[in-house]
Amino acid sequence: MNPAGSGNDSLRGARNDHDMVAALVGIQAGREREIAHRTSRVVMASLGVMRDQKAGRQRIRAVALASLLVVLLVLGPLMWWALDRLFAGEHLGDLTCQFNLWVCILCPALVAAALVAGWLKHRS
Repeated sequence: MNPAGSGNDSLRGARNDHDMVAALVGIQAGREREIAHRTSRVVMASLGVMRDQKAGRQRIRAVALASLLVVLLVLGPLMWWALDRLFAGEHLGDLTCQFNLWVCILCPALVAAALVAGWLKHRS
């Protein structure tokens, strides 16, 4: 047997007993309470950040949906009128028909470009 080994075992046992007595008496309870409060504050702050991010995403989604609805309500009748006139017998070479088609193609493209530009500006 190694006497040094048995000395380390008894020293380790005494240290464990001291730690157990300190835990039972509550010597380190203040430190553990402080750690628990700090952890609680960090968790609550993270929860607040997550709620803010969720609210921001919902706001962006609502604005995008409202924009799409406005675009459809504004451009819908114009597109209906242009297609009705095109199918009614006008030719693609007529000036009014070409203007109507350009408006129906160009307006949604401009609105889409504005939406993308706003989205990119919001991201940066």
